[in-house]
Amino acid sequence: MPIGVPKVPFRTPGERNPTWIDINRLYRERLIFLGQAIDSNVSNQLIGLFVYLSSESDTKDLYLLINSPGGWVIPGIAIYDTMQFVRPDIQTICMGLAASMGSFILVGGAITKRLAFPHARVMIHQPAAGFYEAQTSELILEAEELLKLREILTRVYVQRTGKPLWAVSEDMERDTFMSATEAQAHGIVDFVAVG
Repeated sequence: MPIGVPKVPFRTPGERNPTWIDINRLYRERLIFLGQAIDSNVSNQLIGLFVYLSSESDTKDLYLLINSPGGWVIPGIAIYDTMQFVRPDIQTICMGLAASMGSFILVGGAITKRLAFPHARVMIHQPAAGFYEAQTSELILEAEELLKLREILTRVYVQRTGKPLWAVSEDMERDTFMSATEAQAHGIVDFVAVG
């Protein structure tokens, strides 16, 4: 076992011998950090933590601290969907920056339990395309998929912020940066922390 990586025995139901799994003191306190760009690896790690910690206790809240520039859309949606699926409430806390998919995950926290630090920044925008050198038919298919993803993201923001569809759609047309108090007024967070 490498130094600095604590492990604890965990017995899966139905198995006789426990297996050793990585655990961290912060995880035991139900504190999870998203401090990087979102990709499939980050998404899978967060989803695994949500599921594991919710199996430990489905009544104690989880705390997701976010300082992320965003990242890939599908892995971000997977994180969001898991947040809605697990039993414990997930409190989201923006510290630093929650941009793009980071803001989508921030808004996905339990309503009334979404917080931003006073100097945090939040940014929303429409999903970006990844095509540059493709055939016309591929461009059309990717554009159609992009429109579907934009519709999903817009509908979630509308549902979770209480803002009208036209207002959210307009804000997503460009990079819309917000202070913590502006994010609160927009409905992305419920509270701004006071020092």
